[in-house]
Amino acid sequence: MMILRVAFFLVVGFMVFLSTPNFSSAEYGDIILNKKAASMREAEVKDVMFPHWFHRIRFKCKVCHEEIFIMKAGANDIDMSKIMNGEKCGKCHNGVTAWEPLYCDRCHSQEPGWKAGPVQHSKKIK
Repeated sequence: MMILRVAFFLVVGFMVFLSTPNFSSAEYGDIILNKKAASMREAEVKDVMFPHWFHRIRFKCKVCHEEIFIMKAGANDIDMSKIMNGEKCGKCHNGVTAWEPLYCDRCHSQEPGWKAGPVQHSKKIK
């Protein structure tokens, strides 16, 4: 009976964690994508924080590189029209493999002012 209670609380806790609208915040190894910062400001969304290590611990590098993404900083032209058409992030974030790109704040979660590239918490631009 005690095991069932513990399992119940773990499951409920995990479900609450997953239902949190903005559970992403930059951590070491994550990547800030703000190459299109001007258009993001026009759309009134934050910069994109790509959780690289979250993806990396679940998939081998070849799942994304080099077929979907070029493994060079700044070499990938990513925009919402491509994602919505099943390109780039949209290859997996299509509502079948992973959640669909309808929840802006799941990706656009980083306050503007950080340098693009790997997160370095002491390097915020003033």
